[in-house]
Amino acid sequence: GRPDRRQRQEVSHTPASTPLVRIKNLCQHPEDVGRGICFYAASARHAHDCFDMWFKNLQLYRLPTPWNIDLAKFEELLSRGPFVKCPSNQPMSRGWISPRKDGALVFSLNRQWMIALSTEQRLLPSSVVNEEVKERAETLTEQQGYAPGRKQLKELKERVTEELMPRAFTRKNTTFIWIDPQNGWFIVDASSPGKAEEVIEHLRHCLDEFPLTMLHTQLSPVSVMADWLAGGEPPAGFTIDRDCELKAVDDEKSAVRYVRHALDGEDIEGQIKAHLAAGKLPTKLALTWDERISFILSEKLEVKRLAFLDLLKDEAEKSAEHANEQFDADFALMSGELARFLPQLVAALGGEVVEGQ
Repeated sequence: GRPDRRQRQEVSHTPASTPLVRIKNLCQHPEDVGRGICFYAASARHAHDCFDMWFKNLQLYRLPTPWNIDLAKFEELLSRGPFVKCPSNQPMSRGWISPRKDGALVFSLNRQWMIALSTEQRLLPSSVVNEEVKERAETLTEQQGYAPGRKQLKELKERVTEELMPRAFTRKNTTFIWIDPQNGWFIVDASSPGKAEEVIEHLRHCLDEFPLTMLHTQLSPVSVMADWLAGGEPPAGFTIDRDCELKAVDDEKSAVRYVRHALDGEDIEGQIKAHLAAGKLPTKLALTWDERISFILSEKLEVKRLAFLDLLKDEAEKSAEHANEQFDADFALMSGELARFLPQLVAALGGEVVEGQ
């Protein structure tokens, strides 16, 4: 399959062919090699030819239905927090970039929107800073005849960090967000809630008002997955695949995992039922929806390892001749599939809990 180019990592000053190794000639100062300031460099990736539209993970949030905000106004508000290259004296920079590389901060097609948050981080490991501080502290001890105190060490560490920061390589990461303002979906392609919160925090900084809430369902994913595994059939359109994780709720947190293993055999079903009877609860379950999307449902209502049927991607590729057309076709198909998939997933979990009901 195609590589995951969506969460791409770029290292400044590094050619695309650079392997993931420590390379002396990448250091800006010869003495940096001995100090370990020449950090690991990842292969650089660029522009449209390395962009993969298809989301891999879904962090699910809700907006009012509909979310009444004008597209032009939304883009104007995003311009309050655009991405700027990380200054040499700062550890990180974060801001909005154009998802389609055409200058627009919001990509819109068929009343579906996409935005992208780029984060650039300087790679300055604490071990490197601590080693340099230790060396300088030893020199200070010899010079002044006594070891530096806590305040002096703190100032020394701040000075070392300030000196080394401009020499550090940078790593760039982009997180993409799909917004369906008509149906109130705000979906972050992130593997953890923490990454999604970075997006939400920056968006709240730009918008005057942002009425976002977590998605809550009538039934918990744990109880529904347990019911399906105990013998209850998943609802129409869903089938159980070959991955499952069950964990005990006691202090030991013992876990059982089935990986790429058929779960419908009589022996395996018996084992799983025994684990459920012993008090273990399902925390992950692989599922397929409508023979079009496969995914892992987590106990926290996260959709992970999302994979679209190859036929869908082939369909998008056949309908596009150029990079921009490919982007449009991929987004139209992906957003269309997710707009059908998410309501059915919510229905399978008993429906949505709506505020005020």
